[in-house]
Amino acid sequence: MVNLEWYRTFKAIYETGTLTQASKILLISQPNVSQHLSFLEAHIGKKLFERKPRRMVPTDYGKLFYAQLISPLEGLERLESEFRYTRDSDIPLTCIGVSTDYYNIRIASKASSAPANLVFEFDDPPVLKDNLIQGNLNFLISDYCGHEKNICYEEILSTEEILVASSAVDTSALDMIPSSAEHDMEHWLLRQNWYAYSSDLILIKNFWQENFKKRPNIKPNLIIPDFHALINTLSEGNGLGIVPDYIAREYLRENKIKQICKNLKRNSGKLYLAYHKNVVTTEQIEMIQQIVR
Repeated sequence: MVNLEWYRTFKAIYETGTLTQASKILLISQPNVSQHLSFLEAHIGKKLFERKPRRMVPTDYGKLFYAQLISPLEGLERLESEFRYTRDSDIPLTCIGVSTDYYNIRIASKASSAPANLVFEFDDPPVLKDNLIQGNLNFLISDYCGHEKNICYEEILSTEEILVASSAVDTSALDMIPSSAEHDMEHWLLRQNWYAYSSDLILIKNFWQENFKKRPNIKPNLIIPDFHALINTLSEGNGLGIVPDYIAREYLRENKIKQICKNLKRNSGKLYLAYHKNVVTTEQIEMIQQIVR
């Protein structure tokens, strides 16, 4: 019979490259690591590693074995974690994919009071979406709303992308431009410093297309892929940026930045709570609904 610990040991050796590092991860002695590997190789009748002086190099069969093993082994480890790590309730460990911006604004103040252990993952939206669909996440908060089988989407927030400026930006000339003089307004905007959220300038492009029906001729001074960091930089700098209204609200209230061109059109969107209805429990859904809104 195969011992599950042999598989875990193989995985640790494969990912760290040495018996010593594997023993540190597994919290067992190096001789035990070596013994587990020997037992596993004897059981399957294949050599899994070439023993080099400073590194364990996987054989071709070892690479194949790892590729076939990793997914079911990680699934078993997640299952084990869900049943092991609980608080005072029976709600299992819950994994949530979310942006750092939404976490800081809506979740951070409530997370510690949740009646279960929570694991938050911050990554690119496409990666988090794939993790949800593959069952590696229990919940996802994003602007994506698809039609995958058994995936439920609940709208939790309506958003608008607003144009904001540093308090130091002199907007007196802008304020004098009539709303009908689109060319003059565009010319003023083009002469400003711009801070962008991403190198593709997607928010700026959407804003320009909506209002001026063209692509913007803008080279941003700074690209900062975090809205809080972007707004903080604006509050200390001298430029313009486009950010979600729900993130900018507190900064606007404290006059750290100011909203400009309020008469121009704004792109709107929605954020959704997504989950696989066959993976999460009713108690998990109710808990997450309480802390993410």
